[in-house]
Amino acid sequence: MPDQTALPAPAAGPVPMAGAAAPVPPAPEARGGGAPRRRGARPHRWPVVVPFFAFLAVCFGLPAGTMVYGAFTVLDPESGASRFSTENVSGSLSGAYATGLTGSVELSLFTALLATIIGTLIAQAVVTSPRPALRGIVVSASGVLANFSGAPLAFAFIATLGTTGTVTQLFHLDRTGFSLYSFTGLVLAYLYFMVPLMVVTVLPALDGLRSQWQEAAASCGATRGQYWRHVGIPVLAPSLLGGAVLMFGTAFASHATAAVMVGSSQPLITIQIANALNGNVLVGQENLALAMSLNMVVIALLVMAVQIPLQRRSARWLG
Repeated sequence: MPDQTALPAPAAGPVPMAGAAAPVPPAPEARGGGAPRRRGARPHRWPVVVPFFAFLAVCFGLPAGTMVYGAFTVLDPESGASRFSTENVSGSLSGAYATGLTGSVELSLFTALLATIIGTLIAQAVVTSPRPALRGIVVSASGVLANFSGAPLAFAFIATLGTTGTVTQLFHLDRTGFSLYSFTGLVLAYLYFMVPLMVVTVLPALDGLRSQWQEAAASCGATRGQYWRHVGIPVLAPSLLGGAVLMFGTAFASHATAAVMVGSSQPLITIQIANALNGNVLVGQENLALAMSLNMVVIALLVMAVQIPLQRRSARWLG
């Protein structure tokens, strides 16, 4: 007789028919697992950031609110009562205070332009250098020099390029008409820490330029100048403009360097604010100083409103 292959025994229980739905497992409640938990659901973490927002409210919100309130408040010297008025704001935008605001904007624009050009050229030289050690040295030095500002920088420049400074006496710069305590001197002092800051800022953008783009342009017959004019500079434009805006904000908010070097001989809004708060001009001008501070905050917000979209566009191109 032919061999008969043993067939496996049928499984116990009903056999599902063809086309029938697969059996549904019991719900978590039926298994005693409690309420079902949605996939991907996370516990609320907002209590963790409460201290951060409290810090912002105390350290930034409270001073900002005080500044805005004082800028639009006038105190009556006879009765001592305060009232709402725009006299402080209008006064901060007229006369010598308007000159100080204009002087700060001019100084910031000029130094930002020079720092952007010089810093970009230095960063490009570092990126294209075949020596990796040069990049490490330049980046380390830039990180240190970008934070060397304020009163120590002013004293260093006075000892070097002041009236009796070492370099001034060695090269007789006083005979050429050069004066450190002028607009030119402030530009030199500001560039000392702004150029390294621009180098650190623009280096990642230059690293983002892909070598394949230049190779593709060369294969199509484009020269190096045409590559930079039609590819490199348009791609780097958001990063360069963002760096220039950052340089402007840095120069506009600098106070200690100018205060130590030139004092009140140069009309700058930061020095005028300090003089008004200390009562060096007229007593009772604290609210006028707050109005000038409000003007600076408005300009800073405009700078941020320009810089943030530029950073996003640069990240989209070079990311």
